[in-house]
Amino acid sequence: MALTTNEVEHVALLARLALNDEEKKELAEQLSLILDYADRLNEINTDEIEPLAHILPVYNVFREDMVGASSPREDILANGPLLEDGQYKVPKIV
Repeated sequence: MALTTNEVEHVALLARLALNDEEKKELAEQLSLILDYADRLNEINTDEIEPLAHILPVYNVFREDMVGASSPREDILANGPLLEDGQYKVPKIV
């Protein structure tokens, strides 16, 4: 799939790149080669291949949820720089 310099200019505009005419021509050739190589993947027969989300069998390992004692409220609030009425006081942001 041969890219034109107009297509390279469009991609360069989207990427906010300033390219001269020589760079546009060179990139058109290089991007065409990359797209041709990627297009070769469509020739591979993948009918019997199961789609993968990850190459390795990855499973989430969760611990059992257990109810436990929490820290006392006063100890938690002691970490804040400003307190008011048993709550953290933060600057108003509008």
